[in-house]
Amino acid sequence: MCRRILSMSFARIQWPQRIVSGDVVKLRLLVQHPMETGFMQDLNGKIIPRNVLRLLTCTLGQQEVFRVEPSSGISANPLFEFHVRASETA
Repeated sequence: MCRRILSMSFARIQWPQRIVSGDVVKLRLLVQHPMETGFMQDLNGKIIPRNVLRLLTCTLGQQEVFRVEPSSGISANPLFEFHVRASETA
């Protein structure tokens, strides 16, 4: 399960339609997030407040299967891709 970290962020996860126990499957996670560094200005010259992802974790059951601590260098709407071994058929 991938949890929403901030109220402004939404995540979409994509996995294969059929998963068989023991298979290694590729998961793709798209996080819709602006990733503002705090250095940019809006059209009126006002500083846009810093708003970056600091921690993203995905768990399968009770086990953490993916963890990233991105920096301000990550682009807006980052796409993460990782592999997991399925423990049951779905």
